[in-house]
Amino acid sequence: MPSASKENIGVYCNPAHDLWVKESGPSVKEVKSGQALKEGEVTIAIKSTGICGSDIHFWRHGRIGPMVVEHDHILGHESAGEIIATHPSVKNLKVGDRVAVEPSQICGQCEPCLTGHYNGCLEMRFMSTPPVDGLLRRYVNHSAVWCHKIGDMSYEDGAMLEPLSVSLAGMARAKIALGDPILICGAGPIGLMTLLCCSAAGAEPIVITDIDQNRLDVAKEICPRVRTYKVQPGVPMEEAGAAISKLAGGSLTTALECSGVESSIAAAIYSVKFGGKVFVIGVGKPDISIPFMRLSTQEIDLQFQYRYANTWPRAIRLVQSGVIDMKRLVTHRYSLENAVQAFETSAASAKTGAIKVLIQSEV
Repeated sequence: MPSASKENIGVYCNPAHDLWVKESGPSVKEVKSGQALKEGEVTIAIKSTGICGSDIHFWRHGRIGPMVVEHDHILGHESAGEIIATHPSVKNLKVGDRVAVEPSQICGQCEPCLTGHYNGCLEMRFMSTPPVDGLLRRYVNHSAVWCHKIGDMSYEDGAMLEPLSVSLAGMARAKIALGDPILICGAGPIGLMTLLCCSAAGAEPIVITDIDQNRLDVAKEICPRVRTYKVQPGVPMEEAGAAISKLAGGSLTTALECSGVESSIAAAIYSVKFGGKVFVIGVGKPDISIPFMRLSTQEIDLQFQYRYANTWPRAIRLVQSGVIDMKRLVTHRYSLENAVQAFETSAASAKTGAIKVLIQSEV
């Protein structure tokens, strides 16, 4: 049976934008005794964690909108691992189970929770979003209800279920259907994950944009039929939108914007047809300018997404069945002890070619 032997360490940032690895909780003693477990909780030995763009933002900028790093803060929310302890009240999980960790902690009582939209929980405590510490640790205590069994799925794929959930939530809310002509803006991890989902859903044609040719090449590798458009800085949004529409062979019905960049959102708005939709998955600045009259005169819907709800069972089925294969998106792997180097590699993706960087841990 698995057990804790190494000291618990975590990956921290602070308001001064420092990044470091140091001791964290729960301690090995607490893990072995189970004393720190609350009712309904389990202890997970985290085996693999992906670095998200939000982790980079909290480290380098100290905030995302109203979510501000005010103290020493542990990062990470894309994780999978092995159950090594359970509270006596937990009946659905046992020591040795392999799980992916959904990083939500909800109240279960507010209207969003009661209507199934728990991503809008009024008391949400989302791990890695300040002030709630994240999962980039060797051991973590978490509610069993948010630990999803993954069977013999690799821990790497288990960690990637979180960004896959983001894409699945976007697909569902944007109502992507078989044969829909789709634009995906941004070929980062979420954009490429969304490409995999749109391809599996039978969208056609699919156009994907990015400023990085390497990422467009990866897009072509994972979906040979995708049409790629390299964004040229300084090109007017109207011109970019027209070029994208032409590349698609006609008007696009839906744009899935995965970068959160103002100019990219604007180009998406100019690329879709009358009555089309621009669905923003990406996270951007607190305030941006948009081509309002283009939206108005073309009756284009502008819609947004915040995280996900009820997506993990679907994500697990898709990966276990082989419908979605995310392995090509993982470009770099580091140990937990070398997490600072992992973050530097991810943050310098234009130079390093990083797409998804994973941090791995041994217990």
